Amino acid sequence: MAGSFAQLAKKAELENVSITVPKEPVDDPPLEIYQLGNEVLRSTGNRISKVDASMRDLAKNMLISMYSAKGIGLAAPQVGIQKRILVIDLDIENPATPPQVFINPEIITSSATIDTYEEGCLSIPGVYLDVIRPTAIKVGYRDEMGRPKKMNADGLLARCIQHEIDHLNGILFVDRVKNEENLIKELEENGFSHKDVQKIA
Repeated sequence: MAGSFAQLAKKAELENVSITVPKEPVDDPPLEIYQLGNEVLRSTGNRISKVDASMRDLAKNMLISMYSAKGIGLAAPQVGIQKRILVIDLDIENPATPPQVFINPEIITSSATIDTYEEGCLSIPGVYLDVIRPTAIKVGYRDEMGRPKKMNADGLLARCIQHEIDHLNGILFVDRVKNEENLIKELEENGFSHKDVQKIA
């Protein structure tokens, strides 16, 4: 009986795992966030076939690096790792709110309604520009324990998920900016080259 109880307790513990790390910035984050102009940002992330402890460790290191940069989302290609995993935390000021981990995320459906909202990116610091995206999405993914999940998201969460999934496909938010004049101005003022943008029609 003791053995069976221990196994059940372990199973319950695993089912409630959520990855949490301190949300305070660290002086020496574990991962470097690459910036516009580095070709690694244009690579496509590879699907993850096995969700194990190494993936959870990667998610933790991504979160530490994201919090240190004061961001709300980070995708693996931004730190030079070509895997389809991203992390999001829209409530970085609240230590009690757990972050979200999306492994092999795919947008299942997108709303017909769209909206325009200002976006920024840890890979293009200082640049903030309007991007048009669907208002709501349904996304399928695996969580940090490899369990299949589906989620309906709208507002900022939907936008953040779409922004980070773009990273998994080698797309940056500046590629989607329609106002060319503002785009060139913002990039130049922050030390980036417009030549590194790959416009999406």
